[in-house]
Amino acid sequence: MTNVYESTHPLVKHKLTFLRDKKTNPKDFRELIREISILLAYEVTQDLGLEATTVETPMGQASGSILQEQIGLVPVLRAGLGMVDGVWSMMPSSEVWHIGLFRDERTLQPVEYYNKLPVSPTVQVCIVLDPMLATGGSAVATIDILKRWGAKRIKYMGIIAAPEGVKALQEAHPNVDIHIGVIDEKLNDIGFIVPGLGDAGDRQFGTG
Repeated sequence: MTNVYESTHPLVKHKLTFLRDKKTNPKDFRELIREISILLAYEVTQDLGLEATTVETPMGQASGSILQEQIGLVPVLRAGLGMVDGVWSMMPSSEVWHIGLFRDERTLQPVEYYNKLPVSPTVQVCIVLDPMLATGGSAVATIDILKRWGAKRIKYMGIIAAPEGVKALQEAHPNVDIHIGVIDEKLNDIGFIVPGLGDAGDRQFGTG
């Protein structure tokens, strides 16, 4: 799994434990999603291009670097919304677009219901945000949409994945890097990650 990056950061592991806990209330759940997203953003952006520059400090001139690439964040509605604020706090100039998909509970296939992309790409790198990579259907469909739109470089950032979802995304889009907080044991017979954390959207918005 050469393009799959599972976080080894102690803080990610620590916060994931509380995120999974069924006793965690929606307010704390949302804050944990934000904090984990900040930590994962460091890992996702390690290979972004830089341009050399200089700045004047109070003591003289210093060499520095600025990002060479414009970033677009693509949260998959609705669960991906909770990840935006954390990543945005690290890259406040990023553009944010929304793609809405829901999973047909009978077929487990994604159904698109909303797409707010501009006419043509305005960024060099797109980061798809979705906390749960379960069957992989939503991630694959979202990246299909982005590639048809003309996106050239795409990364996926999630918090918990099932091996089945990772495999599906790799097979459909082998050139997309996959950054995950943790890869869990498996999917159950209704397409939920085990042990997972339940429905990330319901737990964020208190609708479960």
